[in-house]
Amino acid sequence: MPEDPLIESFPALSKLNGLVHGFTLRHPDIDVKTDREIAIARLEQHFFDRLNFLGISREHVATGEQVHGNNVEIVAAETGVGNPHFPETDGLATATAGQYLGIFVADCGAVFLADPVKRACAVVHSGKNGTAQKIAPEAIRVMSENFGSDPSDLVVQLAPCVRPPVYEIDFAAQIVSDCVAAGVPASQVHDCGTCTSSDLDRYYSYRVEMGKTGRLFAVMGWAE
Repeated sequence: MPEDPLIESFPALSKLNGLVHGFTLRHPDIDVKTDREIAIARLEQHFFDRLNFLGISREHVATGEQVHGNNVEIVAAETGVGNPHFPETDGLATATAGQYLGIFVADCGAVFLADPVKRACAVVHSGKNGTAQKIAPEAIRVMSENFGSDPSDLVVQLAPCVRPPVYEIDFAAQIVSDCVAAGVPASQVHDCGTCTSSDLDRYYSYRVEMGKTGRLFAVMGWAE
């Protein structure tokens, strides 16, 4: 299958049969030097095009309001109809095949958590505050309690995010440490190691671009 140059994927997740994921990259031609909501509106067709490439219907993607907290909502079959948007939510989890989960980031960490045994997954938005509030371990707890996921079965992937020396806190390292402490084997926690500030042709960076920038979109789910 040909690659889309505006989507990044991760080998650890690509190895999981039936799991669909993607991390949308910066669009070279869309002006996003504006406020968040306007930038996202301008990027909407870009996101839809990338979803279409991945074979994902926009009607099957749930999103959250994202308030830099640690709330993780379950997207069940009955609540996942029609592109649902959850208020005050930085994490989404599902065990419904054909249901996809999406979050927006621009320096904060997008954390993908996949359970190939129970065919469940979660995606969380974990920046400085979300990491301090342990949102990734909270997603692991939610998956365990609601889907029967064993942390030792999980595969965790951290997408590009801002890092030292550009940012004063290495929350990426903390996310990795927290997931291991929550029971995920260290060999199954993957961090791409990329700083979003390092390549503004490829990524949006809230810090470098002083808040006037676009958003990257992390999406994942198990195919039907």
